[in-house]
Amino acid sequence: MSFITFGETMLRLTPSNSASKIKSSRLFQANYAGSESNVASSLGVLGNEVSHITKFPNNQLGDAAIASLQSYGIDTKHISRGGSRIGTYFIEIGSSIRPSSVVYDRANSAISEIKPNEFDWEEILENKKWLFLSGITPVLSKQCAYETIKAAKVAQQKGVKVCFDMNYRRSLWKDPSDARKIFDQIIEHTDLLFGNEGVLKDVYDLKPTGDTILDKTIEASTVAAEKFGVKQLAFTVREHNSASTNKVSAVLLSNNKHHISDTIDISITDRFGAGDAFAAATLHAINSGWDDKKVIDFAAAAFALKHTIQGDQHTSSEKEILSIMEGKTGGHVLR
Repeated sequence: MSFITFGETMLRLTPSNSASKIKSSRLFQANYAGSESNVASSLGVLGNEVSHITKFPNNQLGDAAIASLQSYGIDTKHISRGGSRIGTYFIEIGSSIRPSSVVYDRANSAISEIKPNEFDWEEILENKKWLFLSGITPVLSKQCAYETIKAAKVAQQKGVKVCFDMNYRRSLWKDPSDARKIFDQIIEHTDLLFGNEGVLKDVYDLKPTGDTILDKTIEASTVAAEKFGVKQLAFTVREHNSASTNKVSAVLLSNNKHHISDTIDISITDRFGAGDAFAAATLHAINSGWDDKKVIDFAAAAFALKHTIQGDQHTSSEKEILSIMEGKTGGHVLR
């Protein structure tokens, strides 16, 4: 029994000097990442069987992307090849009062041009336990939206649990109502919902009235559970101080009870992929049979720890995440 993730994996380009801006950089670091494959890589590093479903052009960039996925233990046998290009994004790492930023160059990417029945979901989902989807892939094309919804439906029919991360990218959707129509159709088949207070406000105009971001998150998860009929929801909580320092925690609503992690103060090296690390850690913990409190404590620790690692991929082991969960956050040298 294993995990399946479906979505676009892109070429990530970041200034070699992490403090540099895109417009003044001449050298860029290249790697391959995307929300769903970030979840897959983290699950693989944590020792789980995981497959990623996507489409790459049949060229050296596609080959390199597949090799990158395989290096994390991800099964790539169901990846489709074809199309004209791989999607690309440029990341500018923020610092102090300067925010991070992203420039997408993904129009007409290979996955956006997938054709009907290109993926045999009946075969792909056979004997699998979890399917992970996000709100990014459906915006890439009408067929991507159709395939995401179809994958969720087939998974539910086959008894495969569906987890959906309501990743909402304002720069990709024309209007929140467009996202809402698609999200509703995916959530209808969802067993575990990932998100935060902000995405519910952006997409569903739900505005919690709590005094703190934690209070608002607890309220938002309660409202979402009632609205969508989803029994498990895992939400991240972020208190912004600057682009360099945050406080993070998380909330799990399960069995009609809220479970809240400790808050962790972090200094940020690279915040991209942190939500994906959170999702992967939640799935790993649930799949390990841990109780709800340990699930959210472990997920919050992974969420925090990813901020200290450059690149989208979270490469920390279970032992390393458990150490943070247990409060060993002093950063002492391990000898």
